[in-house]
Amino acid sequence: MIGQKQRHVVSSAEPRSFPGLMDLYERNYMQLRRMIPDLEAVPAQACSSLPGALDLHLCILERCKYTTTLNLTYYFEDGEGRFPAPEIQIRIYHDAQLAEVIACGRRRGVRNRDFDRFRGDTSLDRKWQFNRFLQKWLAYSLRQGHAFLPPLSGEVWAAVCGSVPEPSNTGS
Repeated sequence: MIGQKQRHVVSSAEPRSFPGLMDLYERNYMQLRRMIPDLEAVPAQACSSLPGALDLHLCILERCKYTTTLNLTYYFEDGEGRFPAPEIQIRIYHDAQLAEVIACGRRRGVRNRDFDRFRGDTSLDRKWQFNRFLQKWLAYSLRQGHAFLPPLSGEVWAAVCGSVPEPSNTGS
């Protein structure tokens, strides 16, 4: 049938398979780039605060030419003090456009690290579980409106808003 367009069917990779895991890494990368559009310009420590939502904390652990390693977490208080949960360490591979959970821990009530990719006992299934959790958490955080944006320069403020804001006077 000449002239008829062929339908291209895109199938998603099989869950819990290696290709499925690579697909998950790619999706996590895309969501992280939506949340942190200018990774190079974001400060090493940043916090996304929204009314009615937990503050989401970002800490850039390492910036290299081809990778960036960062932590994402909330902070909670209990009888022992302040602690991060979940505490997810992510490595972003810029050239491959992938993001992988390399460590995760401190679930509610648990203060030790539960997952570390660099231990020799990490199975494909465990990698799938933690990267799937990251995918869902990033989607939830993006729906809430969390984002890490670099501070706007006076030039950008003027272009967007027409004038540079006056410094706020927070003193008494």
